[in-house]
Amino acid sequence: MKQLFITLFVLLCTTSVFAQDTAEGINEGLRAGGKIYVVLAVAVTILVGLILYVVRLDRKVSRLEKQLKK
Repeated sequence: MKQLFITLFVLLCTTSVFAQDTAEGINEGLRAGGKIYVVLAVAVTILVGLILYVVRLDRKVSRLEKQLKK
């Protein structure tokens, strides 16, 4: 589980570095139309879904590993 959190932390740090290279015109256009919030909501929804999927998959694998040891 600790390795999962480290991986997610590194992934999020990398994402913030790439986000700083965006053009300012695109950002202003999205903010002016209020669409930046839609983009942000979709991105957060996708990230939360992926994190929940990985945690659920990790629990299933852990349960199967315990069954194999018995």
